[in-house]
Amino acid sequence: MGKRKTLQELTIKDNFMFAAVMMDPENCRRLLELALEIPLERVEVSYEKSIVYHPEYKGIRLDVFARDGKNTHYNVEMQVARDALERRSRYYHSQMDMELLLKGTSYEELPDAYVIFICDFDPLGGRKYRYTMENICREAPELPYRDGSHTLLLSTCGENEDEVPEPLVNFLRYVKGVLTNFGDPFVRRLEDSVRQVRASREMEERFMVLQEMMKQERREGWEEGIAIGKIEGKAESVLDILEESGPVPEKLRERILAETDLATIRGWLRLAVACDSAGQFAEKAF
Repeated sequence: MGKRKTLQELTIKDNFMFAAVMMDPENCRRLLELALEIPLERVEVSYEKSIVYHPEYKGIRLDVFARDGKNTHYNVEMQVARDALERRSRYYHSQMDMELLLKGTSYEELPDAYVIFICDFDPLGGRKYRYTMENICREAPELPYRDGSHTLLLSTCGENEDEVPEPLVNFLRYVKGVLTNFGDPFVRRLEDSVRQVRASREMEERFMVLQEMMKQERREGWEEGIAIGKIEGKAESVLDILEESGPVPEKLRERILAETDLATIRGWLRLAVACDSAGQFAEKAF
């Protein structure tokens, strides 16, 4: 296991640092303008959803949640490894929509939504700095189909400098760590923000708390895996004992393997030893 980084060792590429820097609405606004190539008057960052634990979002997520003056919603996340990005973007879109619908928004009122992944690798292999995905009609792509769902993959491994704005290239090279000359105004601003986060006692405390939460999450996942292994192992033992007296019907096999209560399976294990057949076991167990 690698040595855990300190806050002072984090760069913009690290999820915590990226989320902390983007809590500054101006930083977030400028990044969105670069990614989308559209002017934005203002951006509101949702502080309560940044750098916190999200049970409804599958545990710890270090996303940047924001919306602009037109109520367009954004979910921005740093990525250093390919992890089912296409499926995850679909999930993130559904979470944003569901949250709005539960608050009373009608389907007609659902705003445009962007999921933006900043990738320190080439997510699609096309050597592009930016990939933009929107839903279209395959049979008639010229016809409008505007569901308001947009996904952007920004890559630090692009090679098409002539197709994207130079400031976006500078930002992505800064993320990758190959840009050492901070002459670009936005990159210089981000680097200043990184220094401020590193010097912040509040951010250091939040980083330490987050590390403990992540450690606890990993521990619980490990313990859950052990428990599942015990359940599966004992369920297989029940089947092994029953099979000594003959074939086990498929429905009974499925029912035993589907049980998740360890105490129940332990009881079945004792019962299987005392039974002469799978049929007798089924009569007494259910």
